[in-house]
Amino acid sequence: MTRFMVPVGLITTLVLLVGCTTTPPSNVDNICAIFREKDDWYAEAKESRARWGIPVTVMMAIMHQESRFVATAKPPRKKIFGFIPGPRPSDSYGYSQALESTWTLYQRSSGNYGADRDDFSDAIDFIGWYGDQSHRINSIARDDAYRLYLAYHEGHGGFKRRTYESKDWLIAVARKVERRANSYNTQLRECAPSLEDEGWFNWF
Repeated sequence: MTRFMVPVGLITTLVLLVGCTTTPPSNVDNICAIFREKDDWYAEAKESRARWGIPVTVMMAIMHQESRFVATAKPPRKKIFGFIPGPRPSDSYGYSQALESTWTLYQRSSGNYGADRDDFSDAIDFIGWYGDQSHRINSIARDDAYRLYLAYHEGHGGFKRRTYESKDWLIAVARKVERRANSYNTQLRECAPSLEDEGWFNWF
């Protein structure tokens, strides 16, 4: 039998690459720490902001709520008889917790056919796209994190029917997203100049 020797350096590189793409940021409550640790994310978030007009801080606050920046996040399984793992409540997946059907619509609408739900660049663009759709369909201001999250959770039709009004827990979550977006905004004001060589970027 022939043995193939794989260089240790190559193995180390592959492990590091996998770790960088799948490990969530160490401090998810500070947007400056997130962007310093994940040095490609700031540029990718800015690209989505430029394309769809949704503030970086709003998109990141929504992603925090949906997955806490876990690339392969899935909704928890339901319990049968209280302890047997059952089916998951939906096929939502990835950073944005997008449903497969909604993700397919995003791919067709945006032209990003190769997009993956466990890729940060694609997921942040999806959130920006969805926010832009919410703005166009329901006239939600692009910087209104509270209402954008309600539409994100309930869908455009659900938001229009105001289905969230009977869900006190969802309203509380949407307010939490709003507070986080405001907190991220304050933080980013302080560190944005140091995150890019060319100076201040209009991320509002």
